[in-house]
Amino acid sequence: MASHTPLHGRVAVVAGATRGAGRGIARGLGEAGAIVYCTGRSVRGSPSVYRRPETIEETAEMVAAAGGTGIHVRVDHAVDADVRALFERVEREQGRLDVLVNSVAGEDPMFGGWTSLWDTNTEHADAVIRQALVSHIITARHAAPLMVAKRRGLIVEVTEGDLLFGGGNVLSDVVKTGLKALAVRMSEELRPHKVTAVAVTPGYLRSESMLQRFGVTEETWRDGGKKDPNFLESETPLFLGRAVAALAGDRKVAARSGQLLSSWELAREYGFTDADGVRPDWGRHWQKILPSLPGMAKGHARHAEWLDRLSARARGYLGSRAAAQPVC
Repeated sequence: MASHTPLHGRVAVVAGATRGAGRGIARGLGEAGAIVYCTGRSVRGSPSVYRRPETIEETAEMVAAAGGTGIHVRVDHAVDADVRALFERVEREQGRLDVLVNSVAGEDPMFGGWTSLWDTNTEHADAVIRQALVSHIITARHAAPLMVAKRRGLIVEVTEGDLLFGGGNVLSDVVKTGLKALAVRMSEELRPHKVTAVAVTPGYLRSESMLQRFGVTEETWRDGGKKDPNFLESETPLFLGRAVAALAGDRKVAARSGQLLSSWELAREYGFTDADGVRPDWGRHWQKILPSLPGMAKGHARHAEWLDRLSARARGYLGSRAAAQPVC
């Protein structure tokens, strides 16, 4: 059992498990044998404001079908009382919490689409920042004490992009970048308590909404490549789920605390594949196509220079002797 279900007996909460990356991560943890609390606002007969068909009951059933234990709990993660009640229940029923995955509002429609700063719709900015960023803080705040008490645990912030920026407009960029910063901040506070915090990103995610946008199904998804050849390099949400499961099963995961990780890099290291047995690698694909996008390439170069300046500044504060010391 241990070799096939390395997370047997472990307890996970996947916040925002209704669809997309959250659902895929819940399934991946279920494959590894975990007990997974699948939370979100969409339940049968009462969908969230997104008005999509997916529900947390379905996700819990998928977890069970994959080999784990799925428990669905309706939670609005932007409401403090809801989140507090969730973790009180987890502590009461399980007595432990090993993994928290924060994947709330990853595809919130209020983000809007790709657009410029001056065309960004800020009508719902306050609401989307609370739903997609503050909700993560609320959730981590209530989950952390359960982990600190046992001196173990992994918190995963699901974000977008493996550089500091991410998202198609300034509003989504602020949120996605904020989630990366949140993982860094939590890692420093939680490190003395043996709790790890990381941020992870998928590549080109073949979520339910993306399949719908391309007019394809999971069985016919390759037809989407006729509209966008890059879609042929996409990955299912389960691919990211297997990445998180691999992290959760790694005894040396604490060495990664504070890092920004990607599904494709973790697949190279841990050797897992997507649902169809293929190992998509968005990083390598992006490396190939970036030179054909001169505007973006120049932006990446400026970003690299900005990061170099920050790194040099930090090392300057440390001094030459301290900067040479290994970081634990």
